[in-house]
Amino acid sequence: MHVLVVHNHYASAQPSGENKVVGQETELLRAAGHRVEVFERRSDDIAAMSLLAKAGVPLRVPWNPAVRRELAARLSAERPDVVHVHNVFPLLSPAVLAACADADVPVVATLHNYTQICPPGTLQRDGRPCTECVGSTPLPAVRHGCYRGSRLATVPLAVSLSANRRRWWSGVDRFLCISAAQREVLIRGGMPPERLAVKHNFVPEPGEVRTGAGEHLLYLGRLAEAKGVRLLMAAWDAIAADGGLGLPLVIAGTGPLEREVTDWAAGRDDVRYAGLLDTAESRKAVARSVAVVAPSTWLEAFGLVVVEAMAAGVPTVAAGHGAFVELVEDGVTGLLHRPGEAASLAACLRRIAAGPDDGREMGRAARRRYVRDFSPAVGLRRLEEEYRTAIAGRSAQARAGDTRANRGDGDNR
Repeated sequence: MHVLVVHNHYASAQPSGENKVVGQETELLRAAGHRVEVFERRSDDIAAMSLLAKAGVPLRVPWNPAVRRELAARLSAERPDVVHVHNVFPLLSPAVLAACADADVPVVATLHNYTQICPPGTLQRDGRPCTECVGSTPLPAVRHGCYRGSRLATVPLAVSLSANRRRWWSGVDRFLCISAAQREVLIRGGMPPERLAVKHNFVPEPGEVRTGAGEHLLYLGRLAEAKGVRLLMAAWDAIAADGGLGLPLVIAGTGPLEREVTDWAAGRDDVRYAGLLDTAESRKAVARSVAVVAPSTWLEAFGLVVVEAMAAGVPTVAAGHGAFVELVEDGVTGLLHRPGEAASLAACLRRIAAGPDDGREMGRAARRRYVRDFSPAVGLRRLEEEYRTAIAGRSAQARAGDTRANRGDGDNR
């Protein structure tokens, strides 16, 4: 198949699971013999813009006519079989859907978060789950300044959601949800269930699989409130006050809480802040872990780090909500703690550290689950299935339209 991937890359200064997934899917398809082109923008480019151009970026978040024209020209020249849309914020906009409609090209869109029903896409406010805008208008998000704590910054996202809701729902042939939990929330928000399919993200073979009990507990991800970083620090302090676990906590990543984390870890023997790791370093850190910790306070739509741990034969201690509930089988491939509760998280960390034999068995079970559900072979098969479904659906619509037109001609005669 000939696939055109549409994606606005997030800023490279922050680790992005979405950027990683898009790159891995593109390479997977190419390796399987498909022709894959990209139509992309990069948020990093905003820094080099003139002041006038920067000021215009929020105005083009709901609609960027220049992008529509550019993509329309690409589609006319290349005629792909299907367009796969990922992120369009902030430099592409939903105008890409209009270009696809003009060219009558089938569209598949992966929903990496909840931006279809929540302006910032997190379903969270003030560190707690929030669904106030779901199934309603996005005015509460503006009132609370849900994007970056700013009402002004939230307005373009709210306008885009309101103005383009129907365009998304009618202009996309297949939406790919990255978990069943996400799909259920989106359906409650009013999205058409017949177009929502579940296609989990896949993870490449890591090349390193844990062989022993592990050396440390690992948090690997963005250092942000929504990821449960403060919750983890509180749980670890409680553990330390009781004498500790006899193994260190390694925190790897960067984000808005980086200074707070480095200050907290400074001078401690039981905590090591490793900074932002590259891919090879991340895989080594995971493979040497007793467990990977994923204490997110928001409803994760997937949880890439959980599956990366599975691939390495490492169990996960994760929050018992969102997609984690379907990724982690409690007591089998890892442990689930009560969301937002430091005491519950601390208890799970104590349990996983105190039972090395159980931990090894959980790791083996996690690896088996990865092979069955999240390997590249599974990911490729599901992508190809969804592309073919979208293409066939568009062809069926075209045939139905021709039939109706022919019947109309007959009546006229």
